Amino acid sequence: MRFLHSMIRVYDLDAALHFFCDLLGLTEVSRQKHEQGRFTLVFLETGADGDRAQVELTYNWDQAEPYGGGRNFGHLAFAVEDIYATCARLQAGGVAILRPPRDGHMAFVRSPDQISVELLQIGGAKPPTEPWTSMQNTGTW
Repeated sequence: MRFLHSMIRVYDLDAALHFFCDLLGLTEVSRQKHEQGRFTLVFLETGADGDRAQVELTYNWDQAEPYGGGRNFGHLAFAVEDIYATCARLQAGGVAILRPPRDGHMAFVRSPDQISVELLQIGGAKPPTEPWTSMQNTGTW
């Protein structure tokens, strides 16, 4: 398993980039605009040798006011060798699979403290399989 990124939602993308890049010293490494979903993702890195973990800034275009109550923190993300085995192990341990890996690529769970954790399959999606394919989302992540 490898730590990938931590996501935060930002109200003012320019102000966030000024803080994280200009002042803190992170470097923007990619940007994805999603017209249909009306959001932009910006990934930042430290640039330090061997440090591939990223900060993901999520800018929702239609956010009318600053985030509050912890809504601005999104999730931790981990790349896993086998998303189905990982989800099965978590489920057997009593963890609810909130967003099942129906696509063989991505799942979401929550820690006991309700921190959202994203799991991503290393090397591309696995073929869809049951019970995950027909499992519905539950709760929020």
